[in-house]
Amino acid sequence: MEQVRMPMGTVHHDLAGEPTFEPMIQIDIEIKAFVSAWKHCDYVSTYMARMISQNRSDSVHHSNLFSSAFNELLEVAFRTRHADGELACRVSRHGATDRIELTFPCVPEERQFYEQAVSLVAGSEVQERYLNSVSGDLAPSREVVLLELAIDYNATLRVEEADGDAIKLVVDLPLEGLQN
Repeated sequence: MEQVRMPMGTVHHDLAGEPTFEPMIQIDIEIKAFVSAWKHCDYVSTYMARMISQNRSDSVHHSNLFSSAFNELLEVAFRTRHADGELACRVSRHGATDRIELTFPCVPEERQFYEQAVSLVAGSEVQERYLNSVSGDLAPSREVVLLELAIDYNATLRVEEADGDAIKLVVDLPLEGLQN
């Protein structure tokens, strides 16, 4: 594993009027090591969830919700077709909302897929798309996972620029007080 290269200062984005998210934890992993075993998704999500949930009103409930949502997001990154680079997982917080910034290498076709999928998640027919997707006989796709985050966890998603052949998925999860 490589050491963290980004400073853990306050997270600022260029979006007008957006609140300031304070950094909590970041893990960087070589993508080859991460995709070498499916169980890494669970290990990373469980660790991160336990670390950030300890000061929530119901830490066990929050940890379970966060771990489940984050595991789904990590499984999306696990399916990357890019063999080199680094997976960076950063979690920040503003009030009841935890922000996951997941940066991972991807090929240009994957970048286009994620941009389209995230724009569909923000669309007005997100619930209908999700129900149609899960009622099919196909295995869950990366798009279904993103739809599920929006529907089941009330998440907002966006794609941001990342250096090189990488993409950054930003997912805001307002989990504090969310019921099962």
